[in-house]
Parts: sequence; C-alpha cells; structure tokens
Amino acid sequence: MFEGIIPALITPFHDDASMSLDIEGFRNCVEHVIKGGVHALCACGSTGESATMTHAEHIRIIEETVSASSNRTPVIAGTGSNNTEEALLMTRGAKHAGADAVLLISPYYNKPNRSGLLKHYKKVADIGLPTIVYNIPGRTRQNLSPDLILEMAQTIPNIVAVKEASGNLDQMMTIIHGIRDLDRDEPFTLLSGDDSLTLPILSLGGMGAVSVTANIEPARMVEMYNRYKKGDTQGAMDMHYELMELSKALFIDVNPVPVKRAAELCGLIKCGNVRLPLDSLSPEMTQKLKEVLARYD
Repeated sequence: MFEGIIPALITPFHDDASMSLDIEGFRNCVEHVIKGGVHALCACGSTGESATMTHAEHIRIIEETVSASSNRTPVIAGTGSNNTEEALLMTRGAKHAGADAVLLISPYYNKPNRSGLLKHYKKVADIGLPTIVYNIPGRTRQNLSPDLILEMAQTIPNIVAVKEASGNLDQMMTIIHGIRDLDRDEPFTLLSGDDSLTLPILSLGGMGAVSVTANIEPARMVEMYNRYKKGDTQGAMDMHYELMELSKALFIDVNPVPVKRAAELCGLIKCGNVRLPLDSLSPEMTQKLKEVLARYD
C-alpha cells in the first residue's frame, strides 16, 4: 500500500454556480489511473482541493474512491486539519467509508510545538487506520524535522510512512538512513511528494511517490517506477526525462490549477475549473500546457 506510484487525485467540479462535485468525471479519473497500473489512490489531498470542500463533500469523494476502486487498489484518504478534532472527525469518516489509510498533513497556521505535533498525530493514528505523515512546508510553513518523523515512526505504531514534499534531499536521506535503526513490527517508508524528485528519491531508498503527474500519465509514471525496481536504471532515467517537461508544465501555476486544466484538455473531465480562492489557468498558460500535452499523445 505504501510504495509505488500513487496519484494525488483531482476533484472535478461542474461548471455551475456552486461548482458542485462532478462524480462522473471523478470516477472517470479513477478508472484512467487504475488502467494505468497505479499502486494506490490518494483522494482529498492538496491536489484534490480538500481545503474548499465541505465535510459532506469530502466524505462523499472518499466513498466514491472506495466504490470506484472496487478493491482493485488501496485507497488513501486525506483527512488532515490544523484542528485536531476536525482531523479526528474526518479520519473516523474515512474509516467508516472504507478507506485503507489516511494522509495527514501537518497542522498549518497554528505552528504547533514538538509535543503538540506528537500528540496530534498519535491521537489521530489511534483511530486505527494506517497513517501517512504529510510534510509540505511550502503550504504549512512548518517543516517536520527528520528526528521528529523518526520519533513518530518509533513511538506511534500506526504511522507507517511519510510523504516528503520539502524538496530537501538531505533531509530525506537522513530519514531513509534512520529508518534502518527503527524497532518496528511493520515497515516504515518514505514517499516522494514532488514528481521531479521521484527517481532521485527512489535511488536513495524511497519507495515511491504521491504524484500529480500520474493523473495525466499514470502508465508512464508506473513504467518509470517498474523499470527502476527491475534494475533498469537507464530505462528509468529515460522515462524520468521523458516525463520531466510534463511534470514542470503541471506546476506552471499553483497546484492543482494546471493539472485540472490538463485533465480537461485530455478529455478526462468536462470542466477544469478550481474553486476560489484559486482561479483557473490563464489563456496564455493554457496554450503552453496544450503544447506540452501534444507531445505526449
């Protein structure tokens, strides 16, 4: 469950006044990535615009992910919050909906101290679902240090992985190196949170990626991973560079603005709009994205 290519699923909306959930489009996206061979699904993360969904919508998307997956691949649900009680509420909801694990972003805005972070993660992990810590200081403005991640892994059994999106390879190497000294019954893994670093992190001992690019090119992302795991490092490198232009194009604006427009342009969804306070991709950037996508036909 906690290795391989895991798409950070988008949440499509209808082009109506309330931008209601496009369930048909969402299920189409799930089918697309499963056919591409992905190893798990991650719904309601940053890419899924969970921050602008109501609690009811959030749980609905988790339920739809579980239903659309039909036991073909594990489901990881984003349930994090800067309010511990809200994180508990969403995690219980995810468990009831049938999710296999949860992704828990570190509490943003509050800037909790070390003991607060440990208590927050333990309280949520004690609900009983395998828990993936999500470190993305670019959004939370607080970095989870390697020694803190390793302490969580050592002292909270249900914490099973970290999605590392700090962009700091030295930090990731420190975590991967420290994993070997953990006294755990279950493995603990590090997953890349940046598509451009997926192959480098695999080469350092990481176990996969929670990927934005896999929404559009799941099969190519999986092929890169499989080549590396089979020992074909040159083939994996070739795929890495083949995907690099697309991965960059999907971040020409704030995620998930470009990837949703890309999904629309590829015919996966009818509308690539995002909810405020995000705004849709400009015509100029849309044209650039079209040009890049055309190279992947």
